[in-house]
Amino acid sequence: MPNLTSTSDFLLLEFSDIRELQFLHFFAFLTVYLIAVTGNLLIILAIALDHHLHTPMYFFLMNLAILDLGSVSVMVPKAMANSLLNSRSISYSGCVAQVFFLFFLGASDVAILTIMAQDRYVAICNPLQYETIMHRGACIHMAISAWMAGILNGILNTGVTFAITFCSNMIDQFFCEVPQILKLSCSDMYLVEVGMLMFSCFLAAGCFVFIIVTYMQIFRAVLRIPSVHGQKKALSTCLPHLFVVSLFIFSAVFAYVRPRRYSSSDLNVLFAIIYAIVPPMLNPFIYSMRNKEIKSALLRLSDLGHMSKLIVSKAFLQKVKE
Repeated sequence: MPNLTSTSDFLLLEFSDIRELQFLHFFAFLTVYLIAVTGNLLIILAIALDHHLHTPMYFFLMNLAILDLGSVSVMVPKAMANSLLNSRSISYSGCVAQVFFLFFLGASDVAILTIMAQDRYVAICNPLQYETIMHRGACIHMAISAWMAGILNGILNTGVTFAITFCSNMIDQFFCEVPQILKLSCSDMYLVEVGMLMFSCFLAAGCFVFIIVTYMQIFRAVLRIPSVHGQKKALSTCLPHLFVVSLFIFSAVFAYVRPRRYSSSDLNVLFAIIYAIVPPMLNPFIYSMRNKEIKSALLRLSDLGHMSKLIVSKAFLQKVKE
């Protein structure tokens, strides 16, 4: 086919050509999407509306929930629409947008997770200096830096990827994933983006090593805490964080830099779901299941909503009587 232009469409991977299975995929994605959106929105609302949670740890957790909400919304709604409408197409501009937001939100996610590890290190290993180091201004600057780093990552990778000349429009993935887009290249320009991907993965691996070293120091400090309750409380905030980081970074790095001999459509889809959909869905449960403060905030939010309904109902009945 002729070289693709900005008016061309890409054809994404189709899960099935059987209509009943397409509906099944639609409802599966819809369920996952609603779980992820509802969970992350509840965390955002609980932290924003409850003054008890206006601390650095929950400020960064709210940023993570916003990023997760964005990342799961980049690809899942389009996959749902294609399954429902029996379509495979995505516009050139839609593909560009997906690539940009995936790199932007993914890089910001890694940066926020790294900052969260540093926050836990200061809180547990240097508690007397915590308020001095993690003051409001410092937290805002760190969050802004994470978002700006993500935007820069998105611009660079998107610009280089779509400067390539494509000789096909068949993407072997259910969304616009860069490794699959690079396979469509008919020029050596794709090597520049390969270098960019390797550099991004190197930075992600560096963040992961920093997080691991940080947690080794945290665990060493936790073991010195005389109170068993104190140890459990410290570990309850650290272990879930470490699990999320490991799942996200390992699956993403493997999806982007694994050798081609380990590449297949089924494996591509599996790792894409693991790094792009599972973490945003699990994060609300991981950070709230064993977190009493989040649970209490959600209960207060529920009580507030119930009270608001009662007040509105009373006002309505009073107007009817008048």
